[in-house]
Amino acid sequence: MSRLDWTVLVVYVVAIVAFGIWAGRGNKKIDDFFLAGRQMRWWAVGLSVMATQISAITFVGTTGQAYTDGMRFLVVYFGLPFAMVILCMTLVPFFYRARVFTAYEYLERRFDSRTRTATSLLFLLSRGLSVGVTLYAPSLVLSVLLGWSESATILLMGGSTIAYVIYGGNKSVIWTDVVQMAVIWFGIFLCFGVAIAQIPPTVTFTDALAVARTAGRLDIMNTSPSLTEPYTLWSGLIGGLFLMLAYFGCDQSQVQRYLSGSSLTQSRLSLLFNAFLKVPMQFLILLTGVLVFVFYHFHLPPLLWNRGELARLERVAAPSEVARVQSHFEAAHAARRRAAERYAQTREDVDASLYHQAADAFDATRGEAIALLRQADGRAAAPAPAATPTWLSRILGLKPASYSDTNYIFPTYILTYLPRGLAGLVVAVIFAAAMSTLSGELNSLATASMVDFYKRFLRPAGGDVHELLVSRLLTAFWGAFACLIALQAGRLGSAIEVVNKFGSYFYGSILGVFALAVLTPRASAAGAFWGLLAGMASVWAVATFSSVHFLWYNVVGAVVVFVVGLALTALGGRTDRRTG
Repeated sequence: MSRLDWTVLVVYVVAIVAFGIWAGRGNKKIDDFFLAGRQMRWWAVGLSVMATQISAITFVGTTGQAYTDGMRFLVVYFGLPFAMVILCMTLVPFFYRARVFTAYEYLERRFDSRTRTATSLLFLLSRGLSVGVTLYAPSLVLSVLLGWSESATILLMGGSTIAYVIYGGNKSVIWTDVVQMAVIWFGIFLCFGVAIAQIPPTVTFTDALAVARTAGRLDIMNTSPSLTEPYTLWSGLIGGLFLMLAYFGCDQSQVQRYLSGSSLTQSRLSLLFNAFLKVPMQFLILLTGVLVFVFYHFHLPPLLWNRGELARLERVAAPSEVARVQSHFEAAHAARRRAAERYAQTREDVDASLYHQAADAFDATRGEAIALLRQADGRAAAPAPAATPTWLSRILGLKPASYSDTNYIFPTYILTYLPRGLAGLVVAVIFAAAMSTLSGELNSLATASMVDFYKRFLRPAGGDVHELLVSRLLTAFWGAFACLIALQAGRLGSAIEVVNKFGSYFYGSILGVFALAVLTPRASAAGAFWGLLAGMASVWAVATFSSVHFLWYNVVGAVVVFVVGLALTALGGRTDRRTG
């Protein structure tokens, strides 16, 4: 980056951290630290809800996902507006009127202590895993930017964010998010505009969309009824609905935001605000990734997006072999460019067929580079480790990608082609969004740990000073845990997919418990608890023994919990009648 980029980056990050510290002053008890004194307005809470979900993953992972797979990821958000309306009518009133700190407190009042403990524990596990990916994404940007190792940047970003959130609490998080969202929207429109402006003048915006369409990058509405095919209309509307209901209704990182509202109406408005804006925002971000895909038809991309892997290829492979693959790559890129330009002019089927052939040949040359890297590793005295499953992927049943550099695409584009100053600003947006999201999630993890476990089982009446101290120590613990997960996250594939997979393993079952609590007044505590365990077991079985797409895990978990819970409630009632 240029000196101007560095100046913009440093000034922005320092300013936002200073503002967060200023906004978060005055915390005297855990009600201030965790819920901002329950005094926030709907627009501030709504922007914070949006910022907490966006994070740096949206910029790094979603744009890379659109580059490689197109717009179809948008279907994940199709259920979000419906979910917001449903939550405003159901869970939000229950939580707000109960005056709880965590969503899981309500479950103890409705069912029993063990149901609350189990659901809160599942939240801690799921959010603790996904917060590691949230930390990994901006650390990836830093590693590309500075040439540092991912491990060093993860520890640097994690350590600075831990210090920030320990002081500010939820009030600091919310007001910082308000500023972040204004800058994030500016960054989205900036990247979108630059991607259009840098397409060659002979190629219009309509031409660019035509190339993207013939490459399959604008496909969204896949109406296939298959449960194994990713990102279909039905998995988005149904599976996405369940995912959003669980995330915004049962995940403490979101519930804690709207519990900070000054009234029930303010809390409801904050969610409806997201119902209107979230899908258009995701559409623009995905379309930006698609435009970057078209952009690289007319500008030579790197042989490998991951600079570290490219450097390793040049180090371990014979120079003549690298030169041969690079020559093939450049020739294939030139052929793809010519085919794209011709198709953009004619829009004829025969030219579309020629474009597809050229695109396949280009993809094959990139495959040659990856294959050469693996061959060179095999001949090296100390080859790089194979893509074996990590302990994290074994636990969750995830298959590690043998080679995936999806998360490096957008950072490379930013640092290579954005004008001086603007590159620093966009990188600053990514950093700040990551810090805001990470701080909010660490704050929610500390809340659940403190309220659902420490105050119940260790020291129920420790006093304001003691409870604030323990809350900050718990924040530090979860920050360290996030760093550990982040060190594993890069081997699991696209960041935006990984974080949604993490949630889908847990969210459906948690949602099923809340559905029992709100929709079935006669549901028993035993039915809720054992239904929760049955739901988690069913999701594990589906994930392990089938190829069903992960969005459906949310439906499986919720339905199994609800059905088993009702069945055990009915069975318990019959048993009671017989005993009586």
